[in-house]
Amino acid sequence: QVQLVESGGGLVQAGGSLRLSCAASGRTFSTGIMGWFRQAPGKEREFVARINWSGGSTVYANFVKGRFTISKDNAKNTVYLQMNSLRPEDTAVYQCYARTAVDYWGQGTQVTVSS
Repeated sequence: QVQLVESGGGLVQAGGSLRLSCAASGRTFSTGIMGWFRQAPGKEREFVARINWSGGSTVYANFVKGRFTISKDNAKNTVYLQMNSLRPEDTAVYQCYARTAVDYWGQGTQVTVSS
């Protein structure tokens, strides 16, 4: 059974940084995509960033370009989201996903940015 477990969320002041981790267990991902969505209270879930397991190409939402960086560690089967210059509007539950022939989702981790 595949599980995605996020960690690294928390409370930070505006301008600060956090690094989220998403560890996959139950299978080794060598192809496909892993990435992050987020959902703020009262808003729809929105795409944040993704990375291809093979090749490592990345895609970012416009609102995080230049501030967030997604990366992966194949040996650890883990994807990271380095978030810098955080803003109050980045406050949300950040959810990891993996897309192969099947989509897998983590439970999410709360990120709160205070002004």
